[in-house]
Amino acid sequence: MDRVWVNRAVSAEAAVADRHLKKLWGLPGTQLGVVGWPATRRDKWFGGWHYWWQAHLLDCLVDAQQRDPQPERRVKIERQIRAHRLRNNGSWVNNYYDDMAWLALSLERAARIAGVDRERALRKLNDQLVNAWVPEDGGGIPWRKQDQFFNAPANGPAGIFLARYGDRLRRAQQMADWIDETLIDPETHLVFDGIKAGSLVRAQYTYCQGVVLGLETELAARTRDDRHAPRVHRLVAALDEHMASGGVIRGAGGGDGGLFSGITARYLALVVTTLPGDSPDDVKARDTARHIVLTSAQSAWDNRQTVQGLPLFGPFWDRPADLPTAAGEQAQFVAGAVNESEIPERDLSVQLSGWMLMEAAHAVTVAGENEGTSNE
Repeated sequence: MDRVWVNRAVSAEAAVADRHLKKLWGLPGTQLGVVGWPATRRDKWFGGWHYWWQAHLLDCLVDAQQRDPQPERRVKIERQIRAHRLRNNGSWVNNYYDDMAWLALSLERAARIAGVDRERALRKLNDQLVNAWVPEDGGGIPWRKQDQFFNAPANGPAGIFLARYGDRLRRAQQMADWIDETLIDPETHLVFDGIKAGSLVRAQYTYCQGVVLGLETELAARTRDDRHAPRVHRLVAALDEHMASGGVIRGAGGGDGGLFSGITARYLALVVTTLPGDSPDDVKARDTARHIVLTSAQSAWDNRQTVQGLPLFGPFWDRPADLPTAAGEQAQFVAGAVNESEIPERDLSVQLSGWMLMEAAHAVTVAGENEGTSNE
């Protein structure tokens, strides 16, 4: 097996562990990701912690456990889950449905792949996401509670979770159909951000494409309903044409945007590993998705900084990363979103995306080798 992507994923994991993983408030048996490096005193005491960033940190730990199962990493996964609930005031839920969907996805994977089961948490989050469905108000599920903004970043991951957990395939299909009918740009075939009080919010973000790819791929694999695979084919082609110049996924800076490209890479990898079928369109979608993941990963790696032997990734994978300092503006939670640090490389979100990308590159490489074996 080609060890290149294994080694790079190992290095990315080690970098985040070394710079960001810390006990919550010094409590034994806990761990969260410090949101900035170099860290301020406020960061070290988790004055800010960003619920959905921690959900993606958990997802990355599960990726690593899938790549190389280790008892000590399983302990890290348990500590991460325990600390998440503690820092969230002893609760699994918050006011943002997209946040809860990301945590639900990572908890489901932690149970299925790492054997760390939190069934009560999954049931609670499942109920939140199921009960948020309001077609009579124009949804979809809303972005957050008491809100009329129905968007792809909430419906995409919630739909993926509902497809995987508790066999709620019909609801997941309704969510996919709502996105397809409401949020697809007729010209580019990309996914618009959402719909607010009946008006289209026309912003197009990479991770919106990613979560819709994930949802449609999951449904293509689980239902064999013939409407899902063509949507995957169309969206992979659109992403390739409009959001992956030279084969490299477009960056979105730091703060919350730091996670966007990594999420896109995760679900492009899911297309490679999970989209069923052997039609020319199926093969082309998987090949294109693999090409984007591997080209992005090579570019991100080539443009990294190295600090004490470990990689530091940039928010834009097609240009050299900068070394962050503790000086300057820090990432802050403002109006429901986290803006970026003055040097975005400082943000945990950016480094998680780099790690996610290295795990995605490893996953698609393994899938390619397995295809080769099965064809011989």
